[in-house]
Amino acid sequence: MCRNIRPLNNFEPPASSDEVTAAALQYVRKIAGTTKPSQANEDAFYAAVKEIAHVTEHLLEDLVTTAPPKNREVEADKARARARVRYGA
Repeated sequence: MCRNIRPLNNFEPPASSDEVTAAALQYVRKIAGTTKPSQANEDAFYAAVKEIAHVTEHLLEDLVTTAPPKNREVEADKARARARVRYGA
């Protein structure tokens, strides 16, 4: 589940709301131990996703770095190369 959480800081263009929400969803799924909440837990589950996404957006806005922004395509290529080494061609 949590393998889908990607670093979101210091990219050009900055992380979108959809990316932040997807990361928050993966986080809540991991913590809750389920990919789909029961009807009884649905409101709490999605409220947590919304709050975590909101806090994450504030965190990303407030983080400071002197490193140049990363390129999404270059980082994706690096991840694919690591996957080829790990899982074979």
